[in-house]
Amino acid sequence: MLVNLSRLPWYLRLVHHVDMSTNENVRVPTVARIEGDTIVELVLDPIKKNTALVVSRFKGLWNFELELKLATGELLVPYSGRNNLIANRCVLLPAHPDDYGSKSELLADIEAFLHRYVDLTPVFEKIAAHYVLLTWVHDAFNELPYLRLRGDYGTGKTRGLLAIGSPCYRPFFASGASTTSPIFHTLDRLGGTLVIDEADFRFSDAASDIVKVLNNGNVKGLPVLRTMQNRDKEFNPRAFKVFGPKILAMRGSYDDPALESRFLTEEMGLRPLRPDISIPLPDQMEEEALALRNRLLHYRLCHLFEIKPDTSLLSPQLEARTNQIALPLLSLMDDPDLRAAVVQRLQLEQEERQARRRDSVEGKVLGVVIELTAKKWPVSVGSVASQFNQRHGPDMGWIVSEKWIGNILRNRLRLTTQKSKGVYIVASEEKSKVATLAARYNFNMPNAA
Repeated sequence: MLVNLSRLPWYLRLVHHVDMSTNENVRVPTVARIEGDTIVELVLDPIKKNTALVVSRFKGLWNFELELKLATGELLVPYSGRNNLIANRCVLLPAHPDDYGSKSELLADIEAFLHRYVDLTPVFEKIAAHYVLLTWVHDAFNELPYLRLRGDYGTGKTRGLLAIGSPCYRPFFASGASTTSPIFHTLDRLGGTLVIDEADFRFSDAASDIVKVLNNGNVKGLPVLRTMQNRDKEFNPRAFKVFGPKILAMRGSYDDPALESRFLTEEMGLRPLRPDISIPLPDQMEEEALALRNRLLHYRLCHLFEIKPDTSLLSPQLEARTNQIALPLLSLMDDPDLRAAVVQRLQLEQEERQARRRDSVEGKVLGVVIELTAKKWPVSVGSVASQFNQRHGPDMGWIVSEKWIGNILRNRLRLTTQKSKGVYIVASEEKSKVATLAARYNFNMPNAA
C-alpha cells in the first residue's frame, strides 16, 4: 500500500523516514566516495555515454562496477550519463584509469599540454601543471590555494581556463553569467574543481555568494549555510559543501584582502602572444585532456593515501596565510629549484600586499604610531592625530580628529586605548601588538626609548 507521507503527522513522517534510512538496499547515486582503503570514482565512456564506478581497493588495482554495496547497507550506483551536467560537458570525467608512468613523466606531459595551448610565464606554467596534479589528490590536504588568471578581454584568460581546467579532477565549468544556485548545488553533490570564467560577477548579490564559496572553499570542513524551506515550508537551513580546488579568470580583484591572499595569480596579456599558439582551439585538445584525466585518475588511485603535507617546506620568509596556501603545492614538488622559485614568487606577491597595507589608512596610522613609540612609550592619541595630519593631511585634503584616529586604532588595528591624566593614550602594554602589526605591514620596528 502506498502512503502519502505529506498527510501524516510530523512525528509519523519522522519515524517513516528513519525506517527508510535503515533499508539495506538504499540506492545512492555516486560520483566519488572513500570508504576505508577503498576509492570509488565515476567514469564516462566517451563513445557510448554510459557511466560506471571505478573501484580501487589495493593501491592502484581497480575494476569497473555498476553497483557497490557498502557495509552500511548503502548501494552505490553511478550518476547517469544523461545527467545534464555530464551530458552537456559542464562536468568532465575520465573514461578509465590509464597507467600514468612516473610522476615526473606525468607532470612533464601536463606541462607540455599547457604549453601547446596557453601562453604562461615559465614558473607559472610549472605551478599550473602541479596544480592540475593537486586537484586529483586535493582531499589529502586540509587547506588549498586557488589559481587565477587576471587580465583584460582578449588576453587569453578563457583559453587558459580551458587548458588548465580540462585535465583537472572532475572540472565544473561555469561563468560570471551563471546564477550562483547551481554552483552551490553542483559543488555540494559533485565536488571536483570549480572553473569560473568572468568571475568578477556584475551584480552584488552574486558577487557576495561567490565570495562565500571562495572564503569557505579552501578549508576542509567549512560549509556554506543557505536558507532553504522544505516542502511543508518549514525553515530548514542547508549546509553546502564547497571545499575543493578552484580556478578563476577575472579582470580585476576582490575587495577582501584575506580572499586575495588565497590566490596564485598570473597576469595575462603583458607580453606578445607566442607565435606557435593556435588562435582557434584545436579539436584534439579534448582528446589530449581526456588522456591526461585517465592517467591522473590512475595516479589518484595509486597515491592518494600516501600523500601528506610536508611541513618541513614551510618558509620563514612567508606569512602564515601564504605558507598555508603554498604548502600543498610545495609538497607535490620534487625539484628544490622549482620550490625556491615558487617561494620567491610568493614573497614578491606578499611584499605587494604589504605595500598595499602600508598605503591604507590604517597602515599610515600604524606608521605614525611606530615612529612615535620609537621615541617614547606611551603615546597619546592626540600626538598620533597631530603627526598624521602633518604627514598625510595634504594628501587626504582634510584634517582628521583625535576621535577619528582613536576609532582607527581600536577598530582596525585592534590597539587598546585608555585614559590617563585626562588624555587617551596607547599604553605600553600594547608594545607586543604594535610589533606584530609592524611585521604584518612590513615596517621596521625600532627600539623604543
